[in-house]
Amino acid sequence: MSDLLAGYTLWQRELVRFLRQPSRLGSAIATPLLFWAFLGSGLSASFRAPGAPPGLDYLEYLFPGTVVLLVLFASIFSTISVIEDRTEGFLQGVLVAPVARGVVVAGKVLGGATLAWLQGTLVLAVAPLAGIPLTWRTALAATGVLALLSLALTGLGFVFAWRVESVQGFHAVMNLLLMPLWLLSGALFPLGGAPGWLEWVMRLNPLTYGVAALRLALYPDPTAAGGSLPPLGVSLAILGAAAAAAFIAGLATVGRGRR
Repeated sequence: MSDLLAGYTLWQRELVRFLRQPSRLGSAIATPLLFWAFLGSGLSASFRAPGAPPGLDYLEYLFPGTVVLLVLFASIFSTISVIEDRTEGFLQGVLVAPVARGVVVAGKVLGGATLAWLQGTLVLAVAPLAGIPLTWRTALAATGVLALLSLALTGLGFVFAWRVESVQGFHAVMNLLLMPLWLLSGALFPLGGAPGWLEWVMRLNPLTYGVAALRLALYPDPTAAGGSLPPLGVSLAILGAAAAAAFIAGLATVGRGRR
């Protein structure tokens, strides 16, 4: 019971901290949406996705990738609290408490993933403005994909935040690692339109399957999603495995990290 209470408290603390900083919500949502509006408008006239229907413009194609970018930002920003908690001494107090290390990982990761999922779901509601119709089935499927994606990205951010000494160093590492992952995920251009060597790099990128799963969840007809996409079952399996691997890596990191 004490472990459950500790995990719930850590989860709740992440949400309370976020609600006390409303500027985080505005900046996290505004940046990807501005990116979507400017880049999508500029490239709409010249975009053609291989195998996609003629009516698919770039604003519509880019929207799922923009939602993934938002979830990525929100997940990574939420794990900065690990560094702040260590600096303030809160984390040391939690680690000496009589609770399992896994509870610490679960509380922090689930708290950050919840925040990322809520922000991604909020932006997903404006999909009809991008030309993507939403039904209760597609909305439910897409929010499920966002939940898995949030867990995977927050778990990855937690691993790095636990090891990095400063917020500045954390930002540098995340920019070096995560932006290339997003750029090569099929969010900006489809797999079928990439050169052979680059297509293989994209297929080895776990985030590619998160973007593909979100596209396939939003479009009941796969041909309307744009480009050649991995099957939905394969994408969900790889995304779920990435989330589990990130959580296990977090457990291993905390188990051998400093107290």
